[in-house]
Amino acid sequence: MSFVLALLPIIWLAVALSVLKMPAHKACPIALAIAAALAIGAWRLPALWAATAVLEGVLNALWPICLVIIAALFTYNLTVHTGAMELIKRMLGSVSCDKRVLALLIGWGFSNFMEGMAGFGTAVAIPASMLVGLGFNPLSAVVGCLVVNTTPTAFGSVGVPTATLISVTGVEPAAVASDIAVVQLLLALVSPFFLVCICGGGWRALKGMVPLTLAAALSYAIPWFAAAHFLPIELPDLVGAVCSMACIVLLAKPLAGAGKVDPSYALMSAGETPSISLKEGLRAWSPFIFILVLLLGSSLIAPVHNLIAPLKTSVVVYAGSNPNTLTFSWVNTAGVMIFVAAFLGGLIQGCKPLAMARVLGRTLQAYWKTVVTICSVMAMAKIMSYSGMVSDIAVVLVAAAGSAYPLVAPIIGALGGFVTGSGTSTSVLFGGLQAQTAAQLGLSPSWMAAANIMGAGIGKMICPQSIAVGASAAGMQGRESEVLGSAFKYFVLYVVLASALCMVGSVLGL
Repeated sequence: MSFVLALLPIIWLAVALSVLKMPAHKACPIALAIAAALAIGAWRLPALWAATAVLEGVLNALWPICLVIIAALFTYNLTVHTGAMELIKRMLGSVSCDKRVLALLIGWGFSNFMEGMAGFGTAVAIPASMLVGLGFNPLSAVVGCLVVNTTPTAFGSVGVPTATLISVTGVEPAAVASDIAVVQLLLALVSPFFLVCICGGGWRALKGMVPLTLAAALSYAIPWFAAAHFLPIELPDLVGAVCSMACIVLLAKPLAGAGKVDPSYALMSAGETPSISLKEGLRAWSPFIFILVLLLGSSLIAPVHNLIAPLKTSVVVYAGSNPNTLTFSWVNTAGVMIFVAAFLGGLIQGCKPLAMARVLGRTLQAYWKTVVTICSVMAMAKIMSYSGMVSDIAVVLVAAAGSAYPLVAPIIGALGGFVTGSGTSTSVLFGGLQAQTAAQLGLSPSWMAAANIMGAGIGKMICPQSIAVGASAAGMQGRESEVLGSAFKYFVLYVVLASALCMVGSVLGL
């Protein structure tokens, strides 16, 4: 009975978004109310504890998640306001006029790069908005970015989800990083093929694109795999993404540009070459260049990191037992870095501070529904976690699975990803459970921990929070149910693949 009751908020979300076609900013607060009522009534969570759990979730949603999302959307809107986005689109068009090539460059390479640098929705928000700006179908752009974002989640946000998983489980860092790379390698190889099909309107889109798509997949997966084995956990996504983007740019014309481009996939006139100087190009790309410099510098340059890392405040909000500590990093956080980068880039592009403030105001006004959605989902996740609802779901799944537990491990991770929308939060929720269960069953704790975070990335594909981010970036607010319906079949396929991979690895003794 506890298992069934604990599932009710999740069932409501699935029904409200997919069957009732309810906007996420309305469905998610109702899910929060259901979770709160169950936590207080059935799990006997004191009302004060429930209220502080909600407050913790809202604060956690606002900083850093909503901060990052608004910063990313502000960056995009500012480049549109200054006209830089038009230059960027023309420059991207010089790589290819084929939408499938640009989907690989932006939706695969650049999206993985953004996940490796910032995470927290930027890998969906910025690439999806850029694709829509180039003329892509908004639904295809969002779904494609959501599907692709499953793979880089583990090493996203400069390795934070994996670092959290290591601290929660206590397993050997090198073992976890290696197992993550092994268990997710197949998904990393197939994701760009799905992206081309999604953005191209079907399997026919692969015609003439298989060589370049395979090159994009291998040029990411091989460096990513090697970095996971031999480099710090902060670097696999970044190394893989940079190599893949360079490969796509260099090989676009030799592998996919020979002959006339199929008009079905042409976004602009074939052979159009923009007359843009290096100075103009650097000015147009300056916000994104600053994002790269600031995020990498603040994370990987020790003196800089050590200078700004102490600028933070840690508080305990939850009034009940075993509370989490919320830490607000006032400078060393992706959202602040992106805002600073956008401001510097705006100045370089000739935008005055007052005009930038107006762009920020319009951004906040346009995306308040996204903030409501994310705050509601995070608050629901906190209540379900603190009350024991999430653990009750997981315990039943573990007991029912028995020796077939490796098949279930990614599903538990996907549940965490769906509820929280975060690989880091899923590591906190289920990382310890996965490692402890593996030890009890004689399985590899690091392999089950890797399965957990792989599942988290897959669960993010249909998480209301992730869908709200993508829908907002693509101008599809209120149409989240369409995104969920389109993404769900890929979610099911990825869950099946993940379960099979985890089981095979366990049988082989990985």
